Order: sequence, then C-alpha cells, then structure tokens
Amino acid sequence: MKIKIGDKAIATRVFDEESGRFFAKLTGDYNPVHFDAAYASNTIFKKPIVHGPFVITLITTLFATDIPGPGSVYLSHTVNYLHPVYYGDKITASVEVIDINEKNHVFLKTVCLNQDGDLILDGVARLKVF
Repeated sequence: MKIKIGDKAIATRVFDEESGRFFAKLTGDYNPVHFDAAYASNTIFKKPIVHGPFVITLITTLFATDIPGPGSVYLSHTVNYLHPVYYGDKITASVEVIDINEKNHVFLKTVCLNQDGDLILDGVARLKVF
C-alpha cells in the first residue's frame, strides 16, 4: 500500500440550485427547506440550504479519485454538520490519512470549509483498500 499517514487531498465545488434539484431527483428528497424560499425563511437557516449528503459527495469523490483511490470501499463515516451550505457557496473539502490498520483499513479526517473559512462539517471515515 502506497498510502501513508499524513497524505492529503483537496477538492472545491460551488453548489448551485440546479445541481441540488438533480440530487433531489436522484434521491427523492424534496424537503422544502432545500428549495422553497418562503418555507426556509421560517427556519433557522432563513433561506434554502443544500442537502447535507450532497455536500459529502465532494469528500467521497476524493476517496474514489485520490486517497485512498480507485478500488477502495467506503465502510463508515461519522459526520458532524456544523454550518449550513447555501446555494452558490464554494465548498472546499479535504481528506487526510490519520491511521492505517493491519486490515488495510484507512482512516481519514474529513473537513469541509465554505468560501468564508467557516467549518461546514467534519468527521472521520474508514475505507478498505485492496
């Protein structure tokens, strides 16, 4: 295994409403907090927010393409949602290898920040590398 503790990868994406609607079509999650401005205005968010699992796809793309890379299998992930993502936000995701065990399980610290440097989410993921 070429992966080592401390390896990092980063990706950035702007989340737009059109992509959010496509995600909703794929998942069936049409919660009005994601698209209905009048509804969202009465929530703590005050405007529509991006689906949390959609934001995580930025991280899972890093798993598949960079660290650990193609052929790895996503086993588990704890995620703490700390700040909402709004349509138009530019999110930067980073993953960092924090441990590797004898079963070729790779543990990664996962973080997303918005364009203002606000911590959107953090967590730890476990992937199997073959």
